[in-house]
Amino acid sequence: MPEMPEVETVRRGLMRIAAGRQIKGIDVNYGKTIENDVEEFRQALIGQTIERIDRRGKYLLFRFSNDLTMVSHLRMEGSYFNQPTGAEVDKHTHVIFHFTDGTDLCYRDTRKFGRMHLVKTGEEMTVGGLKTIGPEPTEEDFQFDYFKQILKKSRSKIKPFLLDQSHVAGLGNIYADEVLWQTQINPEQPANSLTDDQIKRLRENIIAEIARATAGHGTTVHTFKNAFGDAGQFQNELQAYGHSGDACPRCGTKLVKIKVAQRGTTFCPHCQALVEPDD
Repeated sequence: MPEMPEVETVRRGLMRIAAGRQIKGIDVNYGKTIENDVEEFRQALIGQTIERIDRRGKYLLFRFSNDLTMVSHLRMEGSYFNQPTGAEVDKHTHVIFHFTDGTDLCYRDTRKFGRMHLVKTGEEMTVGGLKTIGPEPTEEDFQFDYFKQILKKSRSKIKPFLLDQSHVAGLGNIYADEVLWQTQINPEQPANSLTDDQIKRLRENIIAEIARATAGHGTTVHTFKNAFGDAGQFQNELQAYGHSGDACPRCGTKLVKIKVAQRGTTFCPHCQALVEPDD
């Protein structure tokens, strides 16, 4: 699933290939992609202009000229690309926005999990996971006091805690493994057992890692590509995720992969030893 750096990379590409374009027509080849009535969706957007594309967590927010917002979640395999109107598309292209300038914005999704939901602008935070989404992982939004407070209240292991989008937006399996390795915290460590110093360093690593990954145009592990069909670059910088069996870059111990909350999790058993919490 694309995480925040990948979705932000897509958003920036969409600003170049979709923002300012007027919609002439819409083809919907797989109706379940649209959460609204398909025909109402089409009629609401034909003739409208995409003014800009925003992002919140892993959600894309298409802002239209008639005060409507399309909330788009890519889920596992969703992607956008553009091409000249009339060019062939494959069976995995489920929605095509035809623009008046002779180009198309196409949505492709091999797993068919991605969804689009059209709402009035201002009501987008009532859609799906946006209702409970946590702060963005930035210096301004993701404050230490907030992070400490929610950690101390939790009985969860730290890895699934970080994956919960209501705690902090945008982290997924890749970057959770990375920031836990960087902070030398075992992925099964109880969230409420972290020390103030660990919380401080984990917060700093989350903010820095997401910023670095965004600057690197995201991570391509399986299929992620940006709006221009290019793979990300940050996979070359990963130190834990995807490196099971390799030597830990910090201590040389072999990295191992286990399942934590049903998610594949790579860590160093030496650097990230599980610490029994004090009674």
